[in-house]
Amino acid sequence: MDAPYHHLDTLPRGLWLPALVTAAGGTASRLAQLPAWREALLQGELPDATLDFGDAAAVHRFRAAIGELGLPALCRQAPAMADQVLRTMLWHLDHLIDLQPRLDREAAIAQAVEEFVAAWSLEKGDWDEVVALLRGLGDLALLRWDALRGRLQSHEWQEARRIAELLQRLPALTGLIDRLGRREPLPVSPTPSTGGSGPQPATLAARVTRLMDAPSEVRGVRRSGDLSRLLASEAMQMHHPVLRRLWRARLVERQLLTLEDEAELIEWVPNPHPAPRPAAHSPTPQGRGPFIVCLDTSGSMRGAPEAVAKAVVLQALRTAHATQRACRLIAFGGEGEIVEHELSLTPQGLDALLTVMGQSFDGGTDLQQPLARAIETVHEAGYTQADLLIASDGEFGVTPATLAQLDAARDRFGLRVQGVLIGDRETMGLLEVCDDIHWVRDWRRYAGDGRHTDGFTPVHSKSLTALYFPNALSERAVRHRPR
Repeated sequence: MDAPYHHLDTLPRGLWLPALVTAAGGTASRLAQLPAWREALLQGELPDATLDFGDAAAVHRFRAAIGELGLPALCRQAPAMADQVLRTMLWHLDHLIDLQPRLDREAAIAQAVEEFVAAWSLEKGDWDEVVALLRGLGDLALLRWDALRGRLQSHEWQEARRIAELLQRLPALTGLIDRLGRREPLPVSPTPSTGGSGPQPATLAARVTRLMDAPSEVRGVRRSGDLSRLLASEAMQMHHPVLRRLWRARLVERQLLTLEDEAELIEWVPNPHPAPRPAAHSPTPQGRGPFIVCLDTSGSMRGAPEAVAKAVVLQALRTAHATQRACRLIAFGGEGEIVEHELSLTPQGLDALLTVMGQSFDGGTDLQQPLARAIETVHEAGYTQADLLIASDGEFGVTPATLAQLDAARDRFGLRVQGVLIGDRETMGLLEVCDDIHWVRDWRRYAGDGRHTDGFTPVHSKSLTALYFPNALSERAVRHRPR
């Protein structure tokens, strides 16, 4: 009895009004065919050409525009995106009646399709920003586009974009975070063949030099003004009577989509600190398990150290989702200042990430409570194989009681503590807590104020205390003495 309106039961309520307001085609055809359109877009495909809503001349033009823009790929398993595409298409389709009789039927269809393409070119550009920031996070369809859109202009989102660009210059952090945890064996890198009487493999180290924009493997897509690497979809706009103006503006702003090339030059050089030869029955190194990140947000981290610390958090979220690992963030400052976040690709996890990105570091430093909380987390289900990563400038101390609890967790669970030193020297607190310390030597170049862009560092080694005051090291810290 409700035909053809019974088809509304298969549509989300957000599509009811666009489906009922039928100024082009027929109401019965639109209501019957709209669910098939939505299902095709959710599968990442264009709908069948026979689904024309009773107005083949106009709908076929809109269908072709949707395919040229690549919108089906964005709609795959993303209901919010598919609904938005259908709403805007139906609105422009019904707008044809307003363009007539000032324009004839053919000219009205051409103008409506042109307005639709212009609107979605801007929408798709925003989505490209999301992909660039969250690259490597897996299935972006889990995030609602309508929820993300409101965050694009926020200070937190712009800061996250800046940190994502900074990560490209810190490849060592990616490898460090990937090795955290003790879930599965890590692959053993083959030692280079030296031959003859040259240096032994144990005395060589690989030095990797990354050559940006060098002819080599295409790593992805980025925004720039390099016309030699321009995507074909961008080049087509130069011949469009309207889009060529947008193209010129984006060229000036270096916002055109271009290919990202990067070559790697690997050189085997003498290793100044060769690793000791492993024992005959040394255990296989473990990695790719859950991890806990303790982030120092004290006032001494403000500036360039703050940017590197935020890069650690962003890479932790990327790695955790890409490898299906649990990751907990414990941000700490002064006494009693501790905040916990579960980093995951959910609205809550993304909000936690943006909160850290937009946070200004301030206050004192107290590692006692966050370290105790991290030890408690290791006892929880799902984190017994976790490792601990501390990102700090090292300006803290730890009591013997907390160190004893840390040693107990090491003995019971095999806990490993890795440190990311964002400063000029190792401190006693960092030496006593961490098993290994990764030094970001050129941290000054990452300051947001543009100073120290040359990455100058006034010290040649992070182990100044061990070099010049070896007797000042405690029994726990002496293991880090340079050899």
